[in-house]
Amino acid sequence: MGNVTSGVAAKFAFFPPDPPTYDVHKDDGGKLVLSGVTADKNMEVHLLDTKAGNKIVATFWKHPFARFTLLYSHGNAADLGQMHELFIELRAHLRVNIMSYDYSGYGASAGKPSEFNTYYDIEAVYDCLKNYYEIRQEDLILYGQSVGSGPTLHLGSRLQKLRAVVLHSAILSGIRVLYPVKLTFWFDIFKNIDKIRHVNCTVLVIHGTDDEIVDWSHGKRLWELSKEKYDPLWVKGGGHCNLETYPEYIKHLRKFINAMEKLSLAKQTKKQLTSNPSITEVKHNKCLRFGKK
Repeated sequence: MGNVTSGVAAKFAFFPPDPPTYDVHKDDGGKLVLSGVTADKNMEVHLLDTKAGNKIVATFWKHPFARFTLLYSHGNAADLGQMHELFIELRAHLRVNIMSYDYSGYGASAGKPSEFNTYYDIEAVYDCLKNYYEIRQEDLILYGQSVGSGPTLHLGSRLQKLRAVVLHSAILSGIRVLYPVKLTFWFDIFKNIDKIRHVNCTVLVIHGTDDEIVDWSHGKRLWELSKEKYDPLWVKGGGHCNLETYPEYIKHLRKFINAMEKLSLAKQTKKQLTSNPSITEVKHNKCLRFGKK
């Protein structure tokens, strides 16, 4: 059965660009830089150690007025060198910070791609956000595209105070991309169909109706299984790798971010009212006490 496991992974999961589309080096001041990205882009590069012993590349694209940070897990046939323009557009339109990374064996990240390495990878990136940038779960949105939905839901099912999760052309599981099975087998990979049930924050699902690689039914089922659903975006005629080119994509994401900001403010206000009575309430209580005299 081990051959089945490796076969599922080989057929679906990992196709890193070969050769990588970028490299990482130090500039004259000893600062890590990513080839093709100039200093004025306000982006920081990190080399992070994972539990598997790999050093992976992560990039932090900072917005000066960001309310939230997106932790972006990309698809299976891309690396960070191909994502610059998308991150710049998302940062500008959504007013968010973006943290992204290359899986082990992708780009300039060391090691070999595997399901569990992607889990160790995203955990290392989250630790960097928490400890280095002091990003709270409440201000973090996990974004997983295609195979990136695997590490996204791995982390999302473990963090209980996340602001939200976005699933873009996501999969139910590795074997379900290849075969229309109803049961989850032990040798399957990225068992998102099980992990989505343990995500307690708001979930936005984005999927193309004509996705030729991951059928639209995957996105619909993940949305159905989500506890806290946000209006999904079904891109009519959209495929697997072109949803960003549709105008409704950025429009819907902007609406979603605005909704998350309002939700965050509402929860903060409710918390403040619960812990600190308002002036009106205090005055009202005093009047009642005076009335008893």
